[in-house]
Amino acid sequence: MFNRKFIFSVVCLAMMAVITGCGNQGGRTLTSATGSIYECLVVSPNGALTAAQLEQVSRAQLQPNDGSSYIEEVATLFDAVRVVMGADMPCMPQKEPYFKLMHVTPALFDNLLKPTRNILWVDIDDTRFTQVKIKPQREVWSTPQAVYRIQAPSVDAFLTYWIEHGVQVRDWFVGQEMTRQLRFYRASTEKDIRARLNSRFACDMLVPDDYMLLMDTTLQATSTFGLTANTQVLWACNNKGPLRRDLVVYSYPYTDQQTFTLPYLNAKRDEVLAPLISAGVEGSYMGTEYKVFPPQMRVLDIDSTYTAEIRGLWKMKGGEAMGGPYVSHTWLDPVNARVVTAEVFVFAPGQKKRNPLRQAEAILYSREQYYDKK
Repeated sequence: MFNRKFIFSVVCLAMMAVITGCGNQGGRTLTSATGSIYECLVVSPNGALTAAQLEQVSRAQLQPNDGSSYIEEVATLFDAVRVVMGADMPCMPQKEPYFKLMHVTPALFDNLLKPTRNILWVDIDDTRFTQVKIKPQREVWSTPQAVYRIQAPSVDAFLTYWIEHGVQVRDWFVGQEMTRQLRFYRASTEKDIRARLNSRFACDMLVPDDYMLLMDTTLQATSTFGLTANTQVLWACNNKGPLRRDLVVYSYPYTDQQTFTLPYLNAKRDEVLAPLISAGVEGSYMGTEYKVFPPQMRVLDIDSTYTAEIRGLWKMKGGEAMGGPYVSHTWLDPVNARVVTAEVFVFAPGQKKRNPLRQAEAILYSREQYYDKK
């Protein structure tokens, strides 16, 4: 249901945007977008779904994450959207959705709301549309802005599209936020760390200039954790008071065809990070949480390279009560016959962790390979 407090805040933000800044798109002057990162305005009808439509949604099991605790019943069209866009992110220590959603009906979608940062517009009209059409757009009424418009002749047609493509729509909005973050990073990066990544791992990533280098070394083999020889490590950190973001990049020889499996990469993570990262309590070491939310893996293509992404929870073992979420990307360096993993993890006790994790995760998506330079 539309929230009066929300429209008041949007009005204030819109006025501030006009005063403080504007952009230019194709000769048009655009105001600064309103709203915060990972917030999305859904413009859609909100009538109750019929029994047949509810059955359609129920059969589809619109609950894309195994780790999601989202259990609210679906009764309206907006509920069907929210189950996907507002689902809980996997492998987080507390419930945090992919997007914080606001909702208005088309009749209330006016010029005050059009500058919103992210807009999902569900436009249903049988007099104008005969089939489902999609219109992903950027910088329509403000900058930076992402608008994804779904035009459908009926609620049934929309639900059919949403059941099949809702997760891809959500991923599109995530990608827009990642692109904005990288644009911000590109303006000022830590040149020494980037040079070391190039020299040691034949790659480049947009590491922000407020990260400091903690370690750049080759770890020695240890029998305690089973660490193999020739494990190269670079460790950098952004430590700002109660919020800390870490970036660890490590490589090891490619010797096993089963490397790119979840069990193997989990074991290798524990093997490398346990002797590397400790806490204040003597004997404590970095570990992986396997019981509450086991790590989840999916395959990506980053810079035309097969990449295994793993999301999970880290925790300190051996007496220290510390933990948080992490994301890692692992790929093969075929020229140097080695496997490379880049991981970001966040420590933010008592705070929400979605936004800091996403901001750190954007570094991983900036990767470029330079095998020919090695």
